[in-house]
Amino acid sequence: MNGNSTTGFRGVICDLDGTVYLSGRPVPGAVEALAEIRKEGVRVLFVSNNPLRDSHSYAERLSGLGIPTEPSDVLTSGAVMADWFRSEAPGARVYLLGEESLRSELVRAGVTLVSEGTQAEVVVASFDRTFSYATWSEAFQGIRAGARFVATNPDVTCPVEDGEVPDCGGIIAALEATTGVRVEAVAGKPSPLMLASALERLGCEREEVLVVGDRVGTDIELGRAGGVATALVLTGITDRATAADLEPAPTYVLDSIAALPAVVLA
Repeated sequence: MNGNSTTGFRGVICDLDGTVYLSGRPVPGAVEALAEIRKEGVRVLFVSNNPLRDSHSYAERLSGLGIPTEPSDVLTSGAVMADWFRSEAPGARVYLLGEESLRSELVRAGVTLVSEGTQAEVVVASFDRTFSYATWSEAFQGIRAGARFVATNPDVTCPVEDGEVPDCGGIIAALEATTGVRVEAVAGKPSPLMLASALERLGCEREEVLVVGDRVGTDIELGRAGGVATALVLTGITDRATAADLEPAPTYVLDSIAALPAVVLA
């Protein structure tokens, strides 16, 4: 905790789907809870592993739900991946298994996208609804030829209104199984790359921040592995029985994000 603040935490790293909204609608009490902690000077950074939208798109969506948001208030796995390229492989030739939002993000970061895997210095796996045997084979050939192998996010599935659909984790598994090469870096939660970017954006130390989310393996693990306090909400994929059995337990378990002010402003 920050002894120089009137609040318990100075910053919140907040998941979106299943935490702030469900099926495109705000979780009851979410709008009011976020407004209350922001009014007290707590910075909220919305963080998503989904690279299908960029920060501008998420900001528009949240603002439309009654949660005023600037692009600088949003961090995506695509943005963290772009930061990785700027620092680790500037100007690299990249074969991408991904969609338009990520393509644009990487081009802005200075990479050159190539159409053949063997032309690539780096192969990027991402959430890609156009994934096919042909693109799998190109990525395979690139990695076999010596290209570095990185990915945006580890999620095996992505929640949608009527269930779940395959996500980047399945593509990573396909490439690891066929090439024999393990992914070198993953940008999204629970990666330390994501936590480092989030802390930098917030301008906070680890002990001043709370990670809030509904997924144990990504949201809560992000905080646990990084030494940051966590709040598990039960409005997404984790139920109370599962939460009760977690070891180590999250710092807090909340029925929903509506209970956040009681924790953050304590």
